[in-house]
Amino acid sequence: MTKHRCGWCESDALYEAYHDEEWGVPVYDDATLFEFLILETFQAGLSWITILRKRENFRKAFDNFDYKKIATYGQDKMDDLLLDAGIIRNKLKVKATVTNAQAFLKIQEEFGSFSKYIWEFVDGKPIKNSVDIYKNAPPNTPLSDALSKDLKKRGFKFVGSTVVYAHMQATGMVNDHETKCFRYSEV
Repeated sequence: MTKHRCGWCESDALYEAYHDEEWGVPVYDDATLFEFLILETFQAGLSWITILRKRENFRKAFDNFDYKKIATYGQDKMDDLLLDAGIIRNKLKVKATVTNAQAFLKIQEEFGSFSKYIWEFVDGKPIKNSVDIYKNAPPNTPLSDALSKDLKKRGFKFVGSTVVYAHMQATGMVNDHETKCFRYSEV
């Protein structure tokens, strides 16, 4: 018997593995939250499968998403990144990654962890939505609008409401698995 999955991941083994093992699982670890935030910012305007296929290249290029190290990147490192064909070579997104790492550290300093900060927006527990078909999930919500606005106020770049909502979905702040999906009740 075949497991029912959300329609967006069907027919691609990498997508299915990501869906089955990661997407929508609550993440409370700052390092993983940062990785997803950066991947989501690079995804803006592109498909998620493009980012997934380049994920290991991103990890290598960005020092395994070590936000403390990324926060210190200078122009030479950013120029090197723009020559790396293994990642998305977008000057504004590379610069935003450095800016976001710096803002991330400030939030950690203020709140003790980025996780504590971001999960306060959902009172510390995932919001379980009832999505019948993945295409009916909203691209953003008033909650992602508020989080986006707060992140921007704190100096983050490429964190529009749609990017933020995708981050919330990926890190399990909201459960937008289709109600018939085998993962819906598991996460």
